[in-house]
Amino acid sequence: MANESETTHGTDNSMPRGDMCTRTLAMPADTNPSGDIFGGWLMSQMDIAGGVMASQIAEGRVATVAVDGMTFHRPVYVGDVVCVYGDIERIGNTSMVLHLESWVLRKNQPPRIKVTEATFTFVAIDAEGRPRPVRKDEVAV
Repeated sequence: MANESETTHGTDNSMPRGDMCTRTLAMPADTNPSGDIFGGWLMSQMDIAGGVMASQIAEGRVATVAVDGMTFHRPVYVGDVVCVYGDIERIGNTSMVLHLESWVLRKNQPPRIKVTEATFTFVAIDAEGRPRPVRKDEVAV
């Protein structure tokens, strides 16, 4: 995990980057043996959020093809409200690269705490699962 002071007090981390894609509550069933929320659960929430954003950009079906630089800055606890924010890094012919950040709303803490971030790549696909073009001229960035 990253140094606590870097993730809660840095000017670049004071506000989420991008638009909120999803918000969900971390529940007891999502914990690892140590009692923290399982990292795989958090990654799946980010994939869901990114998929929602990518499908809106592509105006249709998408598939996750890569996840890069997944960094877990802080643990997530039962009862935290997990908010995933997405920002477009680039759009190719068939693919979209999104920067995703997870922030939590936690009792008795600062308003928001950045807990995780990564870069996700999605590909627009047709009904048969083959890559299809993303119409860049129609994407509202």
